[in-house]
Amino acid sequence: MQVKHLLLIATLALTAACSSKQVIDENLNEAELYQQAQEHLDNDSYTSATDTFKALESRYPFGRYAEQAQLELIYAHYKNQEPEAAKAAAERFIRLHPQHPNVDYAWYLKGLSSFDQDRGLLARFLPLDMTKRDPGAARDSFNEFAQLVARYPNSRYAPDAKARMIYLRNLLAAYEMHVAHYYLKRQAYVAAANRGRYVVENFQETPAVGDGLAVMTEAYQRLGLDDLAATSLATLELNYPEHPTLESGAFVPSEKEADTRSWLSKATLGLIESEAPLPPGQTRASQDVQRQYEEALEAIPEELQPENASDHAPVAEDDDAPRKRSWWSRLSFGLFD
Repeated sequence: MQVKHLLLIATLALTAACSSKQVIDENLNEAELYQQAQEHLDNDSYTSATDTFKALESRYPFGRYAEQAQLELIYAHYKNQEPEAAKAAAERFIRLHPQHPNVDYAWYLKGLSSFDQDRGLLARFLPLDMTKRDPGAARDSFNEFAQLVARYPNSRYAPDAKARMIYLRNLLAAYEMHVAHYYLKRQAYVAAANRGRYVVENFQETPAVGDGLAVMTEAYQRLGLDDLAATSLATLELNYPEHPTLESGAFVPSEKEADTRSWLSKATLGLIESEAPLPPGQTRASQDVQRQYEEALEAIPEELQPENASDHAPVAEDDDAPRKRSWWSRLSFGLFD
């Protein structure tokens, strides 16, 4: 029990020490504050470094170290696993000092903060598939690196930003394909085809383009759009002949065709069949509307049929030809012809 108590006391003391805010000497001048902040950075004490840089900026807003403190505050937030604070500090520096010689560094740290935003502690040590996670931070990072490369093509950080952009582009394309396959499984073939086409049109030169063509082919086949399916399949065979969906020159769908039988038919192994499966592009509601329209059309007396209808156009009477009986005549067995 004593060992457990000692461990508990040590844990509480360590937590209190880590959570206690650093007290900064008010008598330190600007140079001393900056030197102290640098020492905290060298010792990996990033929380203390951020506090010291903020104190330096607030006490000497127009001093010789003010701009450098704002710039290094971004780095301290980034190293302290505070991506939102790092991006906010970077945006503030870019807004206040757009012509600063090191403003490209602020753009680079802003992109890095978004790049690592989704990579928490679990992602660093567990084999998580980043392509299946929310791509919001990845899109932000890609756009921020793109602005860095466009604004400062000769920056020392541009080569690394370009390499990260390639990785992010592949990640975003793979995410879109995960969504497309999800739609295929849910039989949302129009949405799946649109996702596949989006990847093909917007993520050229990524490994996911072949997958996009395969999804388009499969979705169009399910929808009965044979021309579009043939075009997508021809493009897939021409550009990606080794794609997994192509086996011995034939296209093999990645998802099995959905079983559209009713639950009664499935339970009785097909002994009791219900309505036939719907053709592509039709629903039970559309069939009901069509049936109601046809029944209403048949119930209209012949003399009230629209004259401009092609199938009810008036014809010359022929004495020899059998006359069509009205519904009233049929109902009264010919008594009121």
